[in-house]
Amino acid sequence: MMLRNNLKLQIAQKLYEGVELSNGKAVGLITYMRTDGFHISDEAVANIRSLIIERYGQNFVAQSPPKYFKKVKNAQEAHEAIRPTDIRYLPSMLAGVLDEESLKLYTLIWSRTVSCQMEPAILEKIQVDIGNADKSIMLRSASSRVEFPGYQAVFTDIVTEAGQDRDSDGSNHDLAFEVLNSLKTEDLLHLVETEGSQHHTQPPPRYSEASLVKKLEELGIGRPSTYASTLRVLQVLFLRERRKEGAQNTCHTSVNQMGKLDNFATGAYPDSKGRV
Repeated sequence: MMLRNNLKLQIAQKLYEGVELSNGKAVGLITYMRTDGFHISDEAVANIRSLIIERYGQNFVAQSPPKYFKKVKNAQEAHEAIRPTDIRYLPSMLAGVLDEESLKLYTLIWSRTVSCQMEPAILEKIQVDIGNADKSIMLRSASSRVEFPGYQAVFTDIVTEAGQDRDSDGSNHDLAFEVLNSLKTEDLLHLVETEGSQHHTQPPPRYSEASLVKKLEELGIGRPSTYASTLRVLQVLFLRERRKEGAQNTCHTSVNQMGKLDNFATGAYPDSKGRV
């Protein structure tokens, strides 16, 4: 979801506090969202697994309920992981109730919750090495296709269509797989065209809000409930630094412009690991 962190929290807060459904009943759609917890209650797990069997089949549900644990030392796990309060509130049922951004966030939470109790996907991979007679030039091509969709079935389910951003990539992986799979060892191939390209080493990309939150998590700084306020503070402090340097700034400066933020963050909090 391409939403700012503080906006996501505001939407999640609304979903947690309650939304009026088409029958006039106000219902909280997700559990408490300011949590680091990865665990889900046994009752919720049973309901999720029951839904998976009904919608996708017995072979899609994990043989035994998977257990997930937080790796961060200062994690506060008094609450469950963020999940729908009732897994049977399908995203498609809320398409006319929630606004677009709220539906996207709910769909993401619903899909991740269901998928965490499903079998992994099974991919069939193929790799072909192509070379000249003396093998002084070797080229490699690889492709894969889905043998068993597993948890990926959730993300292509019709009930999640309204709340998902669809990729515009039209590449057909199955077609590429079939072409490579049709080749046999020692097949002779004819060179049709060569195209040269030049590649320059690129510097690390500037931070987006998502990558910055991931960095904060790696450093053990803050918690999900504090990331939005931390980003706002860093933006304000960074703008102050820029003004001191005489740079011209506008109120629309975003995290994407903070090229120095990595050094700035560690400099601002040199010994505050786990605290903000």
